[in-house]
Amino acid sequence: MGKEIENIPKKSMDALKAYSWPGNVRELKNVTEHAMILSKGKTLVIQPPVLESPETPATRNLEDTERRHILSVLEMTAWRVGGPGGAAKVLGLKRSTLYSKMKKLGIQRPTSPLLK
Repeated sequence: MGKEIENIPKKSMDALKAYSWPGNVRELKNVTEHAMILSKGKTLVIQPPVLESPETPATRNLEDTERRHILSVLEMTAWRVGGPGGAAKVLGLKRSTLYSKMKKLGIQRPTSPLLK
Protein backbone atom coordinates (compact mmCIF):
# COMPACT_ATOMS: atom_id res chain seq x y z
CA MET A 1 0.00 0.00 0.00
CA GLY A 2 3.04 2.21 -0.12
CA LYS A 3 3.08 2.99 3.61
CA GLU A 4 6.00 2.46 5.97
CA ILE A 5 4.86 1.04 9.28
CA GLU A 6 7.33 1.21 12.15
CA ASN A 7 5.09 0.49 15.12
CA ILE A 8 2.03 -1.58 16.04
CA PRO A 9 0.72 -0.71 19.51
CA LYS A 10 0.64 -3.50 22.10
CA LYS A 11 -3.12 -2.96 22.51
CA SER A 12 -3.62 -3.72 18.81
CA MET A 13 -1.43 -6.84 18.98
CA ASP A 14 -3.29 -8.07 22.07
CA ALA A 15 -6.63 -7.55 20.30
CA LEU A 16 -5.37 -9.50 17.27
CA LYS A 17 -4.24 -12.38 19.48
CA ALA A 18 -7.50 -12.46 21.45
CA TYR A 19 -9.75 -12.56 18.36
CA SER A 20 -10.71 -16.09 17.19
CA TRP A 21 -10.46 -15.33 13.44
CA PRO A 22 -13.45 -17.32 12.19
CA GLY A 23 -12.74 -16.06 8.66
CA ASN A 24 -9.17 -17.35 8.89
CA VAL A 25 -6.34 -15.72 6.92
CA ARG A 26 -8.62 -13.84 4.51
CA GLU A 27 -10.30 -12.05 7.38
CA LEU A 28 -6.94 -11.17 8.92
CA LYS A 29 -5.78 -9.82 5.55
CA ASN A 30 -8.93 -7.71 5.15
CA VAL A 31 -8.66 -6.30 8.68
CA THR A 32 -4.98 -5.47 8.13
CA GLU A 33 -5.68 -3.77 4.79
CA HIS A 34 -8.50 -1.77 6.36
CA ALA A 35 -6.16 -0.67 9.16
CA MET A 36 -3.50 0.34 6.61
CA ILE A 37 -6.02 2.54 4.80
CA LEU A 38 -7.22 4.23 7.99
CA SER A 39 -3.88 4.58 9.79
CA LYS A 40 -2.00 7.83 9.54
CA GLY A 41 1.72 8.07 10.07
CA LYS A 42 4.00 5.15 10.83
CA THR A 43 1.85 3.51 13.52
CA LEU A 44 -0.61 0.80 12.48
CA VAL A 45 -3.68 0.72 14.70
CA ILE A 46 -5.71 -2.45 14.15
CA GLN A 47 -9.15 -3.21 15.55
CA PRO A 48 -10.49 -6.72 14.85
CA PRO A 49 -14.23 -6.94 14.26
CA VAL A 50 -16.49 -7.58 17.22
CA LEU A 51 -18.04 -11.04 17.12
CA GLU A 52 -21.68 -11.21 18.04
CA SER A 53 -22.15 -14.31 20.11
CA PRO A 54 -25.34 -16.38 19.86
CA GLU A 55 -25.24 -16.59 23.65
CA THR A 56 -27.42 -14.48 25.88
CA PRO A 57 -25.95 -11.40 27.59
CA ALA A 58 -26.26 -13.20 30.95
CA THR A 59 -24.09 -16.07 29.67
CA ARG A 60 -21.50 -13.64 28.36
CA ASN A 61 -21.44 -11.89 31.70
CA LEU A 62 -20.92 -15.21 33.49
CA GLU A 63 -18.05 -16.10 31.12
CA ASP A 64 -16.52 -12.66 31.60
CA THR A 65 -16.77 -13.04 35.37
CA GLU A 66 -15.22 -16.51 35.21
CA ARG A 67 -12.44 -15.25 32.91
CA ARG A 68 -11.63 -12.33 35.23
CA HIS A 69 -11.62 -14.59 38.30
CA ILE A 70 -9.35 -17.18 36.71
CA LEU A 71 -7.00 -14.44 35.46
CA SER A 72 -6.79 -12.88 38.91
CA VAL A 73 -5.95 -16.24 40.51
CA LEU A 74 -3.36 -16.96 37.80
CA GLU A 75 -1.74 -13.58 38.42
CA MET A 76 -1.84 -14.17 42.18
CA THR A 77 -0.04 -17.52 41.70
CA ALA A 78 2.45 -16.07 39.19
CA TRP A 79 0.80 -18.20 36.46
CA ARG A 80 1.59 -21.45 38.24
CA VAL A 81 -1.27 -23.70 37.14
CA GLY A 82 -0.63 -26.99 38.97
CA GLY A 83 1.01 -28.23 42.12
CA PRO A 84 0.88 -26.89 45.67
CA GLY A 85 -0.10 -23.24 45.64
CA GLY A 86 -1.06 -23.43 41.96
CA ALA A 87 -4.14 -21.79 40.49
CA ALA A 88 -5.97 -25.11 40.03
CA LYS A 89 -5.63 -25.87 43.74
CA VAL A 90 -6.79 -22.37 44.73
CA LEU A 91 -9.80 -22.66 42.41
CA GLY A 92 -10.64 -26.19 43.60
CA LEU A 93 -10.18 -27.66 40.11
CA LYS A 94 -8.09 -30.39 38.55
CA ARG A 95 -5.18 -29.01 36.54
CA SER A 96 -6.60 -30.48 33.32
CA THR A 97 -9.98 -28.86 34.01
CA LEU A 98 -8.35 -25.47 34.52
CA TYR A 99 -6.40 -25.84 31.26
CA SER A 100 -9.66 -26.72 29.50
CA LYS A 101 -11.42 -23.66 30.95
CA MET A 102 -8.47 -21.44 30.01
CA LYS A 103 -8.63 -22.68 26.42
CA LYS A 104 -12.41 -22.20 26.26
CA LEU A 105 -12.15 -18.67 27.65
CA GLY A 106 -9.15 -17.72 25.48
CA ILE A 107 -6.82 -17.26 28.44
CA GLN A 108 -3.15 -17.49 27.53
CA ARG A 109 -0.09 -16.84 29.63
CA PRO A 110 1.36 -13.47 28.63
CA THR A 111 4.79 -13.62 27.07
CA SER A 112 7.53 -11.89 28.97
CA PRO A 113 9.53 -9.26 27.06
CA LEU A 114 12.57 -10.56 28.95
CA LEU A 115 12.28 -13.95 27.22
CA LYS A 116 12.63 -12.49 23.75
